[in-house]
Amino acid sequence: MVNVRGYISSNFTKSFLTVFLPFFLIISLVYLVKISALTKQVQIDFSELLLLYSYSLPNIIFYTIPLSFIAAVTNTLMKLSQDNELIALYALGLKAKKVLRSILLLGILFSVLLGTISFLGIPMSKQLYNAFKAKKKAEATLNIIPGKLGQKFGEYYIYVKKKDDKNDMFHTMVIYNRTKKNEEQFFSAREGKLKRNGRSSSLLLKKGYGYTYTEEKLQQVKYKTLEVFDTSQKYRFHFQDIIAYWALTKTDRGRMGKALFYLFVSLIPLLSVYLVAAFAMINPRYQGNYSFIIIFASTFFLYLVASSLEKWGNIPILIVSALLVFVFGRILFEKRVAKYF
Repeated sequence: MVNVRGYISSNFTKSFLTVFLPFFLIISLVYLVKISALTKQVQIDFSELLLLYSYSLPNIIFYTIPLSFIAAVTNTLMKLSQDNELIALYALGLKAKKVLRSILLLGILFSVLLGTISFLGIPMSKQLYNAFKAKKKAEATLNIIPGKLGQKFGEYYIYVKKKDDKNDMFHTMVIYNRTKKNEEQFFSAREGKLKRNGRSSSLLLKKGYGYTYTEEKLQQVKYKTLEVFDTSQKYRFHFQDIIAYWALTKTDRGRMGKALFYLFVSLIPLLSVYLVAAFAMINPRYQGNYSFIIIFASTFFLYLVASSLEKWGNIPILIVSALLVFVFGRILFEKRVAKYF
């Protein structure tokens, strides 16, 4: 029996890698395109691109494994059936249930792996990704580009004609701010410099004029130096530990739905074994190969249940749904396979 388990596991591993690697590369490409779209908002180098990709790996693996597992089980059992190897095992006195035990064990292991990724890896990587993006956006507000219109420094619109990279000095600067509905401010300066003091930042303007306009009057001031502070509230990312992150499911319906979705998808490898085996363990003399239909129908059905739980489910409904799917697969397996082999 040990050799049979090893033989089936070996065939499963080959089939799983054959399906998993192409899916992994395709989904990775999708995430890389998504990450590259971020460059429209912030500037990132190649090392930072790889870092963001590493934050996406838990999501990529989580969405790749269930489909790959279903396809691998289907192809493995169908291949063993068509090569008459399952028939030979039945002839040696092994029941279909015993043949399937090694795949059931693999299903349990994959479900544990998916549960770990979804409830530990994904929340951590998601927060790291959002923290990185927030940091980059905050830094982008301080990158003033000469000759570009529409740039903002805090609540101020700013235009700079040119910049001296040697001493980081700006030349010919114009700053505009509308403080109220009927009140505007306008500043011009021959030169200025960006100052960073920890989390705060300011513009030190030199040799310029300032104007304040209201409906009643226009005020003008000439200054030698003027410091403009960024008073806008910066977005500070609050990192949550795993317990605090999932504790919000009590009050956040969206997070509760996502938790239910993760739970059910994590159980797919275990729940799909009997369901897939009921149609993949066949007698090749009397039954045809419908691998594609089995993979598509099983995946569609299981993800339909998972999506429904995300929108309308709760913990009791999740438990009932998982039990019904498992029992339904077991009944089909008993009637279509175990009854004869």
